[in-house]
Amino acid sequence: MAWSQDTKSPPTLSARSKVCLTHRTPATRRERARAREGRGQAGGELPRPGLAAAQTGARFRRQHEPALRSRRGKRRRLRAWAWKTMSTAGSGGRRWARVSRLVSFSASHRLHSNSLSNEENLKLFGKCNNPNGHGHNYKVVVTVHGEIDPVTGMVMNLTELKKYMEEAILKPLDHKNLDLDVPYFTGVVSTTENVAVYIWENLQKLLPVGVLYKVKVYETDNNIVVYKGE
Repeated sequence: MAWSQDTKSPPTLSARSKVCLTHRTPATRRERARAREGRGQAGGELPRPGLAAAQTGARFRRQHEPALRSRRGKRRRLRAWAWKTMSTAGSGGRRWARVSRLVSFSASHRLHSNSLSNEENLKLFGKCNNPNGHGHNYKVVVTVHGEIDPVTGMVMNLTELKKYMEEAILKPLDHKNLDLDVPYFTGVVSTTENVAVYIWENLQKLLPVGVLYKVKVYETDNNIVVYKGE
């Protein structure tokens, strides 16, 4: 659009040209944005759509990010600890192990609860409620755990463990009628579960604190109970 030499003022722009120039001039856009900001701060303009949601999300992150970072950091520290432990164990550091020993004993018992009637006992325990009792060849596996001693190379001296097991298992239970010869079972049904608990409690009195890991009792090859002191 050219001006003539004798024209004292520029030609008048059309409305469409004004709109195009307004929207295409960077300086004008910046001025209009600043004006909107000013009106918004003065309370004369509502927030742009989506701005409130963004501010709410930012506020939520500010409030909860410390807890989220804490949980993530805890997981990272746990993984680092596990990796360090495994690396140390494989490079000549502290080594832990579990040691098990098996012992067998024979005993008889009758499954009968004084809290139930004879009919209820018979229905619950079946032939194991036979008034004259029945017997089992029990097998007990005792497991201890701890750090391997760098001098002896052992978690525990098996000779000592053998003595403890004889005292806690064989002496009170072998070739006994559990219900008649063992006071513990006077008011406790002599199930394999309760036999495992009885053995655990006896061993706990003899073994060093924290060494006993597990007691596993085989009533038969098919019926097995594991107890860990829970």
